[in-house]
Amino acid sequence: MQAQIVSFKCILKNATGQFISSSFNRDVLTSTSEDDRPLKVLAQTLQGLKKGESRSIRLTAAEAYGFYDPQKVILFPLKKIPDFQNARCGQMVNIVSKSGKRRTYRILQMHGDMVSLDENHPLAGQDLIFEIEAVEKRDATSEEIADAQNLVAQQWVH
Repeated sequence: MQAQIVSFKCILKNATGQFISSSFNRDVLTSTSEDDRPLKVLAQTLQGLKKGESRSIRLTAAEAYGFYDPQKVILFPLKKIPDFQNARCGQMVNIVSKSGKRRTYRILQMHGDMVSLDENHPLAGQDLIFEIEAVEKRDATSEEIADAQNLVAQQWVH
């Protein structure tokens, strides 16, 4: 089956059905490949979705954003955070490593001139329910598929 481009409304809930967020996702590439991006099972499950169709998709923590990894929490100098004077707990910050790789962290705690930063996705470790309603659907072009295969990004559903 060919990959598709789907636009959909989404209500995100935890495993007990408690509301987390809602969003409108435009032009999402469905996938039948074995790529290694977050939510790849969701993208695969959207394959074959028809305009107007609704689905409730349950993902385990491993299928969604992975398990919480304490190794992804680091202690970092506050002064090396962009706009550090306005830094606050819960804020997302981008840090560029010495090798030039950009990473996104959430500030967990302030410790004087140091901060605890967490690279785990905020929903890591949680089983999730995605209530999807397809608004638009079409076949993906070969260019869109090639672009997606070359894309290096993390998609966070809010």
